[in-house]
Amino acid sequence: MINRNAISRRAFVGGSFAGAAALALAGCGSNGGNASSSDDKKAVPAVQAKITFCLDYTPNTNHTGIYVAKNKGFFADEGLDVEIVQPADGTAEGMIGSGQAQFGVSYQDYIAASYDEGNTGLEAVAAIIQHNTSGIMSRQEDRITRAKEMENHVYTTWDMAVEQATIKQIMESDGGDYSKLKMVPYTVDDEVSGLKANMFDCVWVYEGWAVQNAKVQDYPINYFSFKDMDDVFDFYTPVLAANTEYAKANPDVAKAFLRAAKKGYEFAVQQPEDAAKILLEEVPELDADLVNASATYLAGQYTAEAESWGVIDKDRWAKYFQWLNDNQLVTNQLDVNAGYDTSYLA
Repeated sequence: MINRNAISRRAFVGGSFAGAAALALAGCGSNGGNASSSDDKKAVPAVQAKITFCLDYTPNTNHTGIYVAKNKGFFADEGLDVEIVQPADGTAEGMIGSGQAQFGVSYQDYIAASYDEGNTGLEAVAAIIQHNTSGIMSRQEDRITRAKEMENHVYTTWDMAVEQATIKQIMESDGGDYSKLKMVPYTVDDEVSGLKANMFDCVWVYEGWAVQNAKVQDYPINYFSFKDMDDVFDFYTPVLAANTEYAKANPDVAKAFLRAAKKGYEFAVQQPEDAAKILLEEVPELDADLVNASATYLAGQYTAEAESWGVIDKDRWAKYFQWLNDNQLVTNQLDVNAGYDTSYLA
């Protein structure tokens, strides 16, 4: 199975948000129901349901569209009462797959890991960001501008087999020697601070947060993305996921939820400053300068060149699952066409 031991990517991805206030956890939501009377002046939504939405970690700008949809009443307009929670055990996949949460945030590689482990109770229903916006960040003075140049430097790892296989492939395909890369455990919440303190030389980061953090701090860095090194790594991270049985039993609820979420993310694309204000209103512990910088960057990434927000390209999805199979990073061969269903997305 995919190795998710030691420091998880969950902590890595959300580490910079560790100061955000914890959200109260909630139990399962209720099933969808029928429309109420139309006698009211305001039309009653056809769908009536209570939804538990599980974040992948602490709140951050990847979640902006969800907070916008809740704050501006997009969910309520669809007849949905949505409660946003954090995972009880650090993994949203467990809560979504078990039905404790009906929807939540995941990643394509984490869905692959869940399927490999026998948890097939969840599936991606929309791409939050159209492309993989992660890559390698380093101090500008070290001149690490491509994967080969990671040789003879220190990389901080969270000890996942799939992570290290990714680093190995991009280095070797660039003509580098992976054996010349020294790895140390990931031990910081702030990647910029870690680089400043010389704890490591290069680190896997998300451009929408860590790179923006470096810019906010006016700290000179180099950065290159995985998808630019090898298009097999242009996988979907993050995604909106649904409990498979719940979505199939309640398709109207799933469609209503995605209509509202789509409006929230479209708002974040069109009005990033206002979307950032809403996120800061909902989660005031976040750094305002960083949230604004991140929101501005992500406004161009949520949809990118896709025809609309949320779409998942079947060939890109399959290519990454096939890479996991080919590199024996899963115990059980994955169906490359499994793990997602965008039929609920209008």
